[in-house]
Amino acid sequence: MKTKIFTESEYDIKEAGKIIKTGGLVAFPTETVYGLGADALNDEAVKKIYVAKGRPSDNPLIVHICRKEDIIPLVKEVTPKAQALIDAFFPAPLTIILPKSDKVGNVVSGGLDTVAVRMPENETARRLIEAAGCPVAAPSANTSGLPSPTRAKYVIDDMMGKIDGIIDGGDCEFGVESTVITLATEKPVILRPGAITKEMIEAVIGEVEVSRAVLEGMKDNETAASPGMKYKHYAPRARVVIVDADKETYEKFVNSRKNAFALCYEGDDVKIPKVTFGKENDDLSQARELFDALRELDEMGAKKVYARIPHTTGVGMAVYNRLIRAAAFNIIDLKKPFTIGLTGQTGAGKGYVCDYLKSLGFNIINCDDCVKEIYENNPKLFDELKENFGQDIIVNNAVDRKRLSEIVFSDDKRLALLNSIVHPAVISLCESKAKIPSVLDAPQLFEANAQEKCYKVIAVTASYKTRLERIMSRDGISKEQARARMESQLNEEYFIKNSDFVIINDGTEDIKKQIETILEEII
Repeated sequence: MKTKIFTESEYDIKEAGKIIKTGGLVAFPTETVYGLGADALNDEAVKKIYVAKGRPSDNPLIVHICRKEDIIPLVKEVTPKAQALIDAFFPAPLTIILPKSDKVGNVVSGGLDTVAVRMPENETARRLIEAAGCPVAAPSANTSGLPSPTRAKYVIDDMMGKIDGIIDGGDCEFGVESTVITLATEKPVILRPGAITKEMIEAVIGEVEVSRAVLEGMKDNETAASPGMKYKHYAPRARVVIVDADKETYEKFVNSRKNAFALCYEGDDVKIPKVTFGKENDDLSQARELFDALRELDEMGAKKVYARIPHTTGVGMAVYNRLIRAAAFNIIDLKKPFTIGLTGQTGAGKGYVCDYLKSLGFNIINCDDCVKEIYENNPKLFDELKENFGQDIIVNNAVDRKRLSEIVFSDDKRLALLNSIVHPAVISLCESKAKIPSVLDAPQLFEANAQEKCYKVIAVTASYKTRLERIMSRDGISKEQARARMESQLNEEYFIKNSDFVIINDGTEDIKKQIETILEEII
């Protein structure tokens, strides 16, 4: 197909309108992003949009109008709240969902009984709709899944040869798609945040909810009631990882990464190759520049990108919503002291995994070493242990660990009491030793509830026979003694169920490959 590039002249707008009127596709600028337009009432024309974008047909489209009253034939009823929003905002980057009229087909609505309607603020967009003489269905004018285009050049990159025409209208003003609110439910719900914020809407119609899927993503088999709700969306070809951290921690983390790029704010002290998306305290600049920044990363050949996390209020919610989908919800939470919690049953072979992680630059914090440290130099802990387990538990200003083990080994209540005293002190000492990225090597990670302080948890497992042989050889004990130790721990199923990843270390799998595969996903 030959794609014609149009200007914003009166003649070109009329020509572009004729294309839409006769069932063709034209990309055009709006104040949010470029849209890919077709006659919304022509099912065959709308189907062409899905083909050109490679977009799933169950994802509904937004219908654009050029006058406020044009919404009336498209919906069953303009409710009082809908009318209030129309009066307050139209034309604007706001999309309203209402039950659809019989005039609206199933193709544009993605098979739903509702229709999404908006009146764009951009004058060129409204002129095109008027020239077409029909409401215009228009998702973003990009290949499905890629960042939405805010410049004509990106539309040309994605759509040249696939559609009839492209109107070059310069850069878009806001940079993220319109806010979408459904009024087809008992309470108004924001399905996609944008430049018209929750606070602005509530000032007009009162309380509204924000869909859980805005910040957390859709559940399996959940139907998308609005564009942009899919799990992964707006994504560049690079793999994006969001880093949840303050400015200083983010800078330290990304500057320690190799063969990676940073997606950060203007003024961030980043040494690796970077692309910025606005200023830290300027939501509108972030929204305006985000999609261009994601495109630029692809142009630079980025394969892995660490993005600074936006906040989730005001227009920042829209930025976060787009970025978290571009990252497929992959977030490193560096507000937690430990990057990885490493655990597993005795004899599973955590030591080998720790050694390899250490060789990769991780700071290893060994809980057993911290236990020894507090047992040798913690007067406050000594007093508490003497009070609960007897004065003779302290010998030569240190805990008699053998004696303490004899007291609690066969008494579950006393063991639980000991753990309640020791675990908090151990974890506190471990936290004082943490630096990014840290691994908390903790056999009793779950018993100490320390998994809550770890970004991800890895369990190391091995067969019962392998573990038994390792313990006997390592500690020089009998088979019965080794079995007693093994049976005093949580079972393998518990470790697997409560960990994010599992490494099998029984000699049949490539341990280094397992570790590297996990790290590629989480770091």
